[in-house]
Amino acid sequence: MQQDGNYITEEKRQALLAELKDLKGPKRKEILESLEYAKSLGDLSENAEYHQVREEQGKLEERIVKIARILESSETVKGSGGDVIEIGSKVVVQKIDAKGLSADKAEEKKYVIVGSEEADMVNGKISNKSPFGKALFGKKKDDKVSFKTPNGLVDYKILDVS
Repeated sequence: MQQDGNYITEEKRQALLAELKDLKGPKRKEILESLEYAKSLGDLSENAEYHQVREEQGKLEERIVKIARILESSETVKGSGGDVIEIGSKVVVQKIDAKGLSADKAEEKKYVIVGSEEADMVNGKISNKSPFGKALFGKKKDDKVSFKTPNGLVDYKILDVS
């Protein structure tokens, strides 16, 4: 598995397929009905409702194209469960100081390495293309990693990989 590839999990693929089906079906129909109603109101050059619906239609079509592009260009992966960190790996890390010792009261943090489309730091999902994801990729349990942040270099020890 290449570090810089475009990846999505099976769950994300299914969610995107469901969203695409909804956008192409009910949402597109709803916008077309709104467009017909707005056209019936008269003069299109001064019809704010018509222009609003056209803008919504443009956003919908953009999202459809974006989802289709993601689905075409991304490789679907399953959770790896191996010893080496790659897409789908669950990782437990702890911040360490420059000497390799755990920082005072440094708590263990759990992350999942995902493709860039699924990245969500709040929920512990780190992109394989982020600085932290790049530092972790290919490493194993007990390895130490460093990466640059706006506040300087940060060091972590990998406590577990699954």
